[in-house]
Amino acid sequence: MGNKTSHESDVSFIAALAELLRENDLTELQVKRDYGENDSLNVRVSRQTQTIVQASAPAAAAPAPLAPAAPAAPAASAADMSDPSNHPGAVTSPMVGTVYMAPEPGAAPFATVGATVKEGDTILIIEAMKTMNHIPAPRAGTIKRILVEDGGPVEFGAPLVIIE
Repeated sequence: MGNKTSHESDVSFIAALAELLRENDLTELQVKRDYGENDSLNVRVSRQTQTIVQASAPAAAAPAPLAPAAPAAPAASAADMSDPSNHPGAVTSPMVGTVYMAPEPGAAPFATVGATVKEGDTILIIEAMKTMNHIPAPRAGTIKRILVEDGGPVEFGAPLVIIE
């Protein structure tokens, strides 16, 4: 068909996606571009990182130095500080998307550090595929930390906030 310029732009588009992956410390990014009938580009850029492997199965794949310390409470709280997803109060992302802390630009945020929330209260929105998904508080408590930035990207399973 002679879509040489289209394919050259695809290469630079994929390179830009890889750069986004690196800059935002993401592990995976997937995009589909439709150019018209029977002409589309479906790209998935991913990378393996050591921390993701350890976080997904800490008990089964723990390195030997960490194994003896795992049952001890002080070691667990030290792990909580280095990896917020290990914190018992962590609320994790149910999807990949863009985080919005307020219902619209300029509005008051859904939740702030120190705010008390009830189970089911919206704590933030994650936009995925042009759909605004309200993320509810899984339990009542106080917002201790907000681990994401307004307008920033988030991955599936990434810690969003800590509620205690």
